[in-house]
Amino acid sequence: MHQYPPRRSRRAMWISAAVAFALLLGGAGFAAWKLEWFSGNGGSVSFGKAPASASASAAPDAGKSSPGAPSPSASPSGDPDVALPTGPKSDFKQTAKLDDGTVIAKTRLAGAKSGFEGDVWVWTPKEYGEAKYEKSAFPVLIALPGGNGFPSNYWSDRSLGLQKAITEGVQAGTSLPFIVIMPVLNPDARYYYDGADIPGQPKMGTWIAEDVPAFTKANFRTYKSRDGWAFMGSSSGAFVGMKTVLQYPDRFKAVIASGGEIVPDSPLWKGHQAEMDANDPEKLAKKLIDANGPEVYINFQVGTKETGKDRMVKFQQQFGKGPVKMTIRDIQNGEHNGWHYVRGMKEGSLEWISKVLKGPQPATG
Repeated sequence: MHQYPPRRSRRAMWISAAVAFALLLGGAGFAAWKLEWFSGNGGSVSFGKAPASASASAAPDAGKSSPGAPSPSASPSGDPDVALPTGPKSDFKQTAKLDDGTVIAKTRLAGAKSGFEGDVWVWTPKEYGEAKYEKSAFPVLIALPGGNGFPSNYWSDRSLGLQKAITEGVQAGTSLPFIVIMPVLNPDARYYYDGADIPGQPKMGTWIAEDVPAFTKANFRTYKSRDGWAFMGSSSGAFVGMKTVLQYPDRFKAVIASGGEIVPDSPLWKGHQAEMDANDPEKLAKKLIDANGPEVYINFQVGTKETGKDRMVKFQQQFGKGPVKMTIRDIQNGEHNGWHYVRGMKEGSLEWISKVLKGPQPATG
């Protein structure tokens, strides 16, 4: 199998983040390690708690691995769309701490459906642990990186500001308090796998579309319906997020696709045209339009200093109709990197996606 040289556009952001972080540690590494936001790294993390009204009722299978895990059929808030954690609980270790006291943590997930095992990072907003929301579900934002997408997910680096942007948006009333799930995108750093089940390769499509959501449902209070599920991604991660929403509109409702690619382009598709077509956003969008739904929402983000907007405009002109709702957000002076894409989210994309998804409901009375 030959070595495939990754496309520069897909590597640019990963390289930028890595270089910046290296400079940060190299220039002020000694001082940085003394900062509060490094404290607790490596320690065990527990996100929220099970609603008291349901904690005594455990699903038979879940109870064996995670005693006290509530039944997935319970709806303590009275909303039948609320799904409590099914268990078994994962073992989370802190990797970063934010200024508001919330943490980013990592766990190892062995995908039951895909057979692939990889790391997943998680962040929950402070609202997730508040008593008034303890019986409510929260919307999920699956954040996918560009670049190699292995062995890490750069959205888990607090320096990019994704989690802070959501926190500030919640405070301003422009964003829902999302649970952010950040899985690795590829099984290695040699190829792009297009978030798909390419014949003869690790099943990364199943990993993203089935194993990662199942893991999320096992550990967190989520919505059963697609109204609580969305993607965001940059570069190759934008492609995978958009493609997955179009593939499974019954499971996912929206995506913020930043600086993204439009068509599958892994070299591993060679000899597998039919399977590649089944992962082509253009063909998937046409199929959804012909079926007249369900509606999906795609928000492209593109910096005015990067290329690729012409592809987005063409895609919107051809397929932005019927059930495929599509917008394009220009990021002024924006380049192909995570910092600028987060800025675009703060300037409007977080508010856009928050309007089409379901938010948590506080207890009444």
